[in-house]
Amino acid sequence: MTQATANSQLITELAEVDPGVPGLYASAPQVLPFEPSLSVRAFLLRRDGGNVLVYSVDDLGSAAAAAAALGGVSRQYLNHGHEAMFSANPVDAPLFVHEADAPAVVEARDVRATFSRRHTLGDDFEIIPTPGHTPGATAYLWETGDRRLLFTGDTIYLEDGRWKPGLLASSDRDAFIASLDLIRGLDFDVLVPWAASAGQPYHSVTDGTDARSRIDAMLVRLRRGSDR
Repeated sequence: MTQATANSQLITELAEVDPGVPGLYASAPQVLPFEPSLSVRAFLLRRDGGNVLVYSVDDLGSAAAAAAALGGVSRQYLNHGHEAMFSANPVDAPLFVHEADAPAVVEARDVRATFSRRHTLGDDFEIIPTPGHTPGATAYLWETGDRRLLFTGDTIYLEDGRWKPGLLASSDRDAFIASLDLIRGLDFDVLVPWAASAGQPYHSVTDGTDARSRIDAMLVRLRRGSDR
């Protein structure tokens, strides 16, 4: 395979998100069947300690060659159990999920192990339970050296570039608000949710002041009883 062919394959199956966010690759978007205005993606994090795949979409296996060219996938992490609906052709890597959402996942996927507490993988990838959207919703904070990327799943998603809370009728409102408070205190400069408006940016570059302002606005609305 020539280098040009390899690069073309990467662009088709796993494209680097942004030159300003090196090492982050995104799968092709998949439309949410129950909310066609939104698309979801899985993200490959290229790490010295082993590449990690965050989130799930159908037909991840079709990107196996592209992932292998980037060093393969050592682990996959889900943000929450709803992602198990997208598992028609999973990547061949051990899967990890919060214990509270594992029952929803094991019906569709083999789970290597579960977790329940905040902890780190190596010295750059932090696993942070953020219950509320679902009981086991979990955020992931990745320190690249240049950037601090926060993967919020559906707890915060992007609607036409705006940060939106993913509070469902089935969600625990109090736990959700507490988790947003926790996220507000994290140090990150790139938001990478699972879902974003179709055809729109699927990550958001930010800073501490901007992130706190956006989250504070969500918290005010939620505490007043709004779902959004």
